[in-house]
Amino acid sequence: MANASDLCVKSKIKEAIKTQELNCAGDVFDALDSVINTCLTQGAARAKANGRKTVKGHDIFAS
Repeated sequence: MANASDLCVKSKIKEAIKTQELNCAGDVFDALDSVINTCLTQGAARAKANGRKTVKGHDIFAS
């Protein structure tokens, strides 16, 4: 899968964390990259298992 810089906008992540009156450590982006890549990989596998070429929202959040 792609790198976090390809999937996430760091400034938007920092902004979202700032709204909680918190600071953002540098390792947050690597952690989010890992979570996103896992979700996308699992979602793609579920779509394929269901005979589809389109990943849907419920594929991402399915257990």
